[in-house]
Amino acid sequence: MHPTKFDKRLLMGLGLGLSFLFVVALLHDFGPEVHLLLHYHTADRPELIKLVRAHGAQDLIFFLLLIGLLNAVPGASNSLVCILVGLCYGPAIGLAVNWLGNVGGNVACFGLIKHLSFSKHFQQNRILTNLMQHKHPLVGLTLGYMIPIVPSVLVNYACDQLKVPRLQFLLMVAIGMLPTSVLYAFGGDAIMHGDLKRLGIIGILIVGLVALRQVLGWKRHRSANWSDC
Repeated sequence: MHPTKFDKRLLMGLGLGLSFLFVVALLHDFGPEVHLLLHYHTADRPELIKLVRAHGAQDLIFFLLLIGLLNAVPGASNSLVCILVGLCYGPAIGLAVNWLGNVGGNVACFGLIKHLSFSKHFQQNRILTNLMQHKHPLVGLTLGYMIPIVPSVLVNYACDQLKVPRLQFLLMVAIGMLPTSVLYAFGGDAIMHGDLKRLGIIGILIVGLVALRQVLGWKRHRSANWSDC
């Protein structure tokens, strides 16, 4: 029995629409900070920090869902949102929200893979080919989740095609999404405290993650999006 097929464009529209609603809700809740930034003076810094760090559970949930949605939608990026979470909630809570959101987004995307049809152009993507032909597939897929420039839909599709068991899939996602979740959370906190040294170190580490593509032999790549699927 073949699984029910969903319309990719409809799903993309739904994901982006929900993301927009969460952004609007967050902009509303961050209204005082935005107003202060528009009329910013150095003396306002303590008040700005106090306002930013005063956000509670409601906005935390909005951030969590927004990170998951943006992670699941091909072509979208949640990097700035993850950094903002670290800025607002600090490194510990920021890490937890970033990690849970990214893991949840990948789980949702993986669950939908069987219900979507993909074009030959998508299936012949250079990165996808490298993922599926890697000498150590589980290592290659885990690295795929770690590298920010690799679209999650490619890694999730490769996991589905290689029939990766669910427990192994969850373990790979959990490990793979941890490094960037840590870096973005600590990066946001470093911005809040104006810690340029820590920002520099984090920047170097992110560049290092991107450079990991060479481990998979990705000398060149073309990002996948819904138009390629």
